[in-house]
Amino acid sequence: MSDAPRLRQQFDPRTGVARLTLDRPQTHNAFDDTLIAELTDALERLDTEDAVRAVVLTGEGSTFSAGADLGWMQRMALASETENRDDSLRLARLMRTLNFLSKPTLARVNGSAYGGGVGLVACCDYAIGAEGAKFSLSEVKLGLVPAVISPYVVAAIGGRHARRLFTGAEVIEAPEARDIGLLHAVVPSQDLDAAVDRALHFWAKGGPLAQREAKQLALRMSGMTRESAELTDQHNAALIARLRVSPEGQEGLTAFLAKRAPSWV
Repeated sequence: MSDAPRLRQQFDPRTGVARLTLDRPQTHNAFDDTLIAELTDALERLDTEDAVRAVVLTGEGSTFSAGADLGWMQRMALASETENRDDSLRLARLMRTLNFLSKPTLARVNGSAYGGGVGLVACCDYAIGAEGAKFSLSEVKLGLVPAVISPYVVAAIGGRHARRLFTGAEVIEAPEARDIGLLHAVVPSQDLDAAVDRALHFWAKGGPLAQREAKQLALRMSGMTRESAELTDQHNAALIARLRVSPEGQEGLTAFLAKRAPSWV
């Protein structure tokens, strides 16, 4: 495993904008335990810095994030239920930290997002996607479910769309992702930075304290608090850990790693 950082961090003191770039283009910005830790640490640090007015999250290369890293999945397939639960709680902490960050957050969705990558998009306050990006919640193909990211995806797209995409695992295009609420806007790739800059321009006009309170107000009014999310995360981490070590989950992961169809197909 490489010791190179998996996350590139930039901050512009003139604008107060922090940019976090998932920097594993060779794996389509798939995340593993190291990237999860790096991104969580970065977000928790930015949350406390008064100079930071907004955070932009994006991916290097042509993909936003392909979800779970293959090597990480191999390790988790061999891990115990307790180890899988602890691992899932670390991912849950990342999603919760991003969702409840006190600064406005913008997902610059430069390309496709799968699995947990969709979760990162759903946790951001504003999501702008490039034309041609694709999205999928494909966990059921492995005998699993998108448990940890489910509160944020359901909050973004609603229960009915979630039922369809959680169970069908189909791939949807950027315009449909916009229509169901996962993205707020879709633009040509060459216009993505201009669209991001426009959003940041309007955010810069708001008072930082008022924006923080407005964000928390919207979350509360939608029935989501940090405390309720933490309790939900405990249940969902236990669920995904149980499924990973179940016979169906083991068959799904084994089949995926072996590049064959699982027994139920």
